[in-house]
Amino acid sequence: MVAFSLPNIKEFTSHLLLLDTFDNFSFIEGEIMTFNTFKIDGFIQKDFFDTDADLPEYSPWKNVREYCFSLIKGKRTPLSFRFIFSLSSKNIRQLTEQSGLPLRPEEVRGLYLNIHYDGAKLSCVTGTSFKSFNMDKTLEHGWDEMVEKFLRQKGIEFEKM
Repeated sequence: MVAFSLPNIKEFTSHLLLLDTFDNFSFIEGEIMTFNTFKIDGFIQKDFFDTDADLPEYSPWKNVREYCFSLIKGKRTPLSFRFIFSLSSKNIRQLTEQSGLPLRPEEVRGLYLNIHYDGAKLSCVTGTSFKSFNMDKTLEHGWDEMVEKFLRQKGIEFEKM
């Protein structure tokens, strides 16, 4: 786990809400506090769809980004917001293979990005969750490094906390 402070709030929220920077992440859940508190669950309700296609467990961020933006946009800054993203299953598979661990991708519950704005400060914290106990921190460290590299590649200003 590593925590990042994101000092340029306007720049980061542009990446988050206007650009496709985070579109391929799975959206786990979010909460936006403006004139009301809006809670959004990213879990896909498969019964809603008329297809038997293999749907992912969670919506990709690109499918809910514009809706979240519609709740935030306006003249007033939101009081707070928080979003939890996870690396997509496909990318978890790639990262586990690259890490060289004797770990099957199915053993990983999620590799998370927790984004939180409290009205004054914006931060991002990484997280790793396994389906069973695991002492090896190789994947966790690999995920932390991957997030740092991702932020740099996207030109997002950050400071490690």
